[in-house]
Amino acid sequence: MKKKLSPAKKRLLYALIGGSLFWHTPVVVYAEDIGQAAAGEAAAGQHEFALEGVEVTANREKLPPAYAGGQVARGGNLGVLGNKDFMDTPFNVTSYTAQGIENQQAATLYDVLISDPSVRFTTPAGQANENYKIRGLDVNYQHLYFNGMMGLAPYHRVPVEFFERVEVLKGPSSFLYGGVSTSVGGAINLVPKRAGEEDTTNFTANYTSSSHLGGHIDIGRRFGKNREWGIRFNGVYADGDTETDGQSRERRLGSLGVDYRHDRWRLSLDAYGSQEYFDNGLISMYQLTSGNVKAPDGSTNMYKGTSGAARNNAVLFKGEYDIRDNLTAYAGFGKMSVAATGLINGNHVMIVNPDGTGFARNVFKQYFWSDNTSSELGLRGAYQTGSVKHQLVLSANFLDIDYGNNWAQGTPPINPLTGKRDGYPTNIYNPISLGGYFNGVPWPKRGNKTKVSDLSSYLLADTLSFNEDKVQLTLGVRRQNVKTTSYKYANQMATTGARTTTVYDASANTPMVGLIVKPWGESVALYANYIEALSEGTQVADIKYDNYGEVLAPYKTKQQEFGVKWDQGNFANTLAFFQINMPSYTTAGNIYSYDGKQKNRGIEWNTFGSVAKNLRLLGGIAYTDGELVRSNTPANNGNTPFGVPKWTMNAGLEWDTPWNQDLTLTLRAVCTSNQYINNDNTIKIPSWVRYDVGARYKTVINKVPVTYRLSVENVFDKHYWAGNFANEGYATLGGPRTFKLSATMQL
Repeated sequence: MKKKLSPAKKRLLYALIGGSLFWHTPVVVYAEDIGQAAAGEAAAGQHEFALEGVEVTANREKLPPAYAGGQVARGGNLGVLGNKDFMDTPFNVTSYTAQGIENQQAATLYDVLISDPSVRFTTPAGQANENYKIRGLDVNYQHLYFNGMMGLAPYHRVPVEFFERVEVLKGPSSFLYGGVSTSVGGAINLVPKRAGEEDTTNFTANYTSSSHLGGHIDIGRRFGKNREWGIRFNGVYADGDTETDGQSRERRLGSLGVDYRHDRWRLSLDAYGSQEYFDNGLISMYQLTSGNVKAPDGSTNMYKGTSGAARNNAVLFKGEYDIRDNLTAYAGFGKMSVAATGLINGNHVMIVNPDGTGFARNVFKQYFWSDNTSSELGLRGAYQTGSVKHQLVLSANFLDIDYGNNWAQGTPPINPLTGKRDGYPTNIYNPISLGGYFNGVPWPKRGNKTKVSDLSSYLLADTLSFNEDKVQLTLGVRRQNVKTTSYKYANQMATTGARTTTVYDASANTPMVGLIVKPWGESVALYANYIEALSEGTQVADIKYDNYGEVLAPYKTKQQEFGVKWDQGNFANTLAFFQINMPSYTTAGNIYSYDGKQKNRGIEWNTFGSVAKNLRLLGGIAYTDGELVRSNTPANNGNTPFGVPKWTMNAGLEWDTPWNQDLTLTLRAVCTSNQYINNDNTIKIPSWVRYDVGARYKTVINKVPVTYRLSVENVFDKHYWAGNFANEGYATLGGPRTFKLSATMQL
């Protein structure tokens, strides 16, 4: 039985068909639209108004080239606006290249984004999940973008070996990427690798302390009479002990990217599967009772005896067709399946005192799953009215998510914090093993559907270019719709039973204005933007709260930003000033909920490129002033929101030694100022600085180019609290000293 289109999707289809007809008969339509006055002027010969054909030269599959030094690219993907040079982008964007990713020996997003001063991690490197903050606001793995589309990026820990670019856009971005997202601090878009004009066959063998060994194969070929077909395969396998005390991890990745380009067609198909298996413990987050609790060694394992696994499978098809030289239709469709078992979420140590005593909390055998379907459809056209160039976009985006979880628990002692049997006494400086508490506890099966999200949006945007592109103004509006249903079962572990249902159904028009002005040629660009986003309410994910599983109401976020970009050809800078307003969160009466408004204002300086012939710099400084306003707790008004450090700084240097141009030495410093981890501003964790050093050497062995890489992260083995977890009162433990060694052969 065929599924009928909804009224909203029918309206979209009619609009797109009408748009196509509009573009095929432009003069007639525009003569009607511009009115009798303009028509009269044209008839009198006073002014000439013509709709001129403009060739579309930028497609969304063609990436901006690498910038000098090769660590970052000249631009990135702005979603519906396509790929743009950073000097033509009214946002602060940094796009990390595959070359930079390889030279950092990156395995996950944590390894890539450690170089960005506006990004800080809220879960440590050894955790099963990767969560982040951008501009002091949470971004988690559920709200990344895969090739510009939402809901298809890997959950939990994100492998990066099959990505050509990792693009970071600061600020609310669901307007651009076509979704409704809780990630209001920024967006991270993951661009898969494509076969290049030259054949690629690379193999990398790698080692990470304490004894984690792996290999990565990367093969790319183009075929056909005009090399119109391309295939790119990436495979990864790694296994062994990690730097976390007693923990071992196995990871697998397989990805395939196929593309076709011929005449007016551009098609691509991306598929990947990734798995990770953890044995003997996962890294924890710590609830501190004061700021006097010293951080334990970064290799501390609070959950020995536990295990877990995570799996991601996804496929994405995208296509573009040039209907005319100045009109392109595009579409995308993808599906994703996620499953995770073990101690994947909720693993906290509660009430940690200065002597290290506390309680291991929420120790469950868990099963999480999610089934996602994402689609997009749109038209992108270029035309000219007089001396003004236009790039018009009409699009629609849809994302459907079914999510569920289930768990099984042993019989722990009574936790004095809750009066329930959910806590195990321990000490962060001498942790216990929890394996014995799981004896006889069966693994849970795929359980109830606990949340359903239906997200959709429709966009119309136009970029107007004046004075030979020295002034570019983007105007747009997106109609965003959020429908979220959450289910809370009487017995969460049952597959059937009584349940309570919460439904939120909200819509909003969210505008965007972006401006670029180049008053002194192409080397300097002044920019500004105003953007709004409608966000799906956060689902309360911590079992300790009485409203666990509830989805909070959708909310709106607003950003104002302006700045300047300076491009010297080999060295570039971006200076940004921003303000973001969004709801704040708090805990009252063991209920997790909104609490007034949070306002983050700040200044960012990002820099990249070659500062000298053999010297490259990547990094910057960010200052963020967070403030709570209109709080439900009057005493908190004016306080700093939890987890927002005022200063963050990153500086990475690469130096090609003068005595051997094939030898490169690297140094990186990562610095974060002190920060509060509660809205009462009574608990503060201290500032920290971490240093990383490294080297790489290029040579040729039996006519095979080989690159050796060595790095030491946290070279002085500093013990520190890295930052705040997503919930109030929790701190994240910084990672230990870690050695990485690899050899890449270009076969």
